[in-house]
Amino acid sequence: MTTLADPLPGGRPGEVERATALAAELTGRGVHGIVLAYVDTAGVGRVKTVPTAKLASAAAWGVGMSPVFDTFLANDSIVTTDVLGSPDGDLRLYPDLDHLAILSGQPGWAWAPVDRITQEGERHPGCSRTFLRRTVVDAQRLHGLTFRAGIEIEWALGLATAPDDAFVPATSGPAYSATRQIELGDYGAELLSALAAQGVDVDQFHPEYAAGQFELSIGALDPVAAADRSVLVRQTIRAVAQRHGLRASFAPAVFAQGVGNGGHIHLSAWRESANLHAGGDRRYGMTADAESFAAGILAHLPALTAVTAPSPASYFRLQPSQWAGVFTAWGRETREAAVRVVTGTAGQRAQAANLEVKPVDLAANPYLALGSLIAAGLDGLTSSAALPEETTGDPAHLGAAEAETRGVRRLPTSLAESVAEFRKDTQLRAALGPVLADAVIAVREGEIAAVAELDDEQVAAVYRWKY
Repeated sequence: MTTLADPLPGGRPGEVERATALAAELTGRGVHGIVLAYVDTAGVGRVKTVPTAKLASAAAWGVGMSPVFDTFLANDSIVTTDVLGSPDGDLRLYPDLDHLAILSGQPGWAWAPVDRITQEGERHPGCSRTFLRRTVVDAQRLHGLTFRAGIEIEWALGLATAPDDAFVPATSGPAYSATRQIELGDYGAELLSALAAQGVDVDQFHPEYAAGQFELSIGALDPVAAADRSVLVRQTIRAVAQRHGLRASFAPAVFAQGVGNGGHIHLSAWRESANLHAGGDRRYGMTADAESFAAGILAHLPALTAVTAPSPASYFRLQPSQWAGVFTAWGRETREAAVRVVTGTAGQRAQAANLEVKPVDLAANPYLALGSLIAAGLDGLTSSAALPEETTGDPAHLGAAEAETRGVRRLPTSLAESVAEFRKDTQLRAALGPVLADAVIAVREGEIAAVAELDDEQVAAVYRWKY
């Protein structure tokens, strides 16, 4: 992937020339404004926009945005750390022109992810996109590894006319049913058309298990592009839904009871164009490095949930026997295990084999989630961590002795427990760096305090339309 060059004090002439030409082309195609998008620590997508004519200026000098957004909560309250949360200072949002897309679901608009840079031209230590890129670059430099990643997107469609922010499912019929597909066939067709026009490679689109729920599986990309793609796809899903009188919720739990919306991450490590999860001499074709990478993720999972399941509502979804992966277990094609080893169909395994990490939802900042998972896996690879015995079936049915033998433990059952695990995990916090790690803790503790007096259904309602 071509990365954003560091901005120079006198502007960025190469990017300015490119942006000037691009702005002229976009104007000719009826694009009037550019959405500059990033995701904050709380997992909320934040944006600024500029007229298309100002794209060159944005490429040269960035667009101002306060660093206070690093410590915004989902309800727009602000918490603080030693260095974040103050009204002082400014950052610049620099669009990545390599990933700019015309928004087919929002005529007249284009979209671009941004890197956040200080006014002095330095990378902002709280920029999650920078963190992910740094993690990927270090993996290649130190271990010769590259990665392919994909983020599944589940959402619930409700009627936009429902009163008082209530959720009224926009479909009827059973899970995965033809009834649901037919009822929202026009919506689905427009969504697929918009995504294709934006260059998004969709593998699958189908009605899911919960009421009004649908899922998209997106083709694998390098991790930074995969995180960008997740943000772009959700922007498109929301826009097309609105055009059809619908409202899309990516919240982990629309209601406190029942199956929620996941954001499972598929991840594979590669070296010299070879997939480490296929063709090896370890279990299910994994190489020794692939097993250690998986073992690292498993070992850090309790702390990782503070990043991958960051909302108080996340823990309504993370329930046993609901395919959410709430135990530190792995298994081949075992959908109740937190880490599912996907071997792929015979004949495709060299390309398709990967790890699916299941205790992830779309309240997670995708850059933080992917970067943290890779950092955890690399820790396992560096230490040659041993992958424990495989678990088959539902880990919830294991007896205490067998679970202990296999190293299977229940993941945190609340955000408070996740934060406690994150505080103890010095390696994971070091990978994020002190600024980001402290922001994660402060924002999570702020979310806990914000809903401390609410019952479960009230908590679900508070976060229903935030993500």
